[in-house]
Amino acid sequence: MHLLMDVAASGPHFPYAFTAVYVIGFIAAVTIGSIAWYNSKRPVGWEDKQRPDFVPDVKKEENPGL
Repeated sequence: MHLLMDVAASGPHFPYAFTAVYVIGFIAAVTIGSIAWYNSKRPVGWEDKQRPDFVPDVKKEENPGL
């Protein structure tokens, strides 16, 4: 009981872990989305643009059964 009272008495604190999850998730979403966009078909006007060196080239698998 005393532990709960001590935690409640400590006052509000900033949720660092909660914020870190959102920041890391946002960075991961932007990174994965950028890789997917660079590996997709180029939009009109971007067909002749070069892929950046840091973006991996993802090969399509051909499945004749599908």
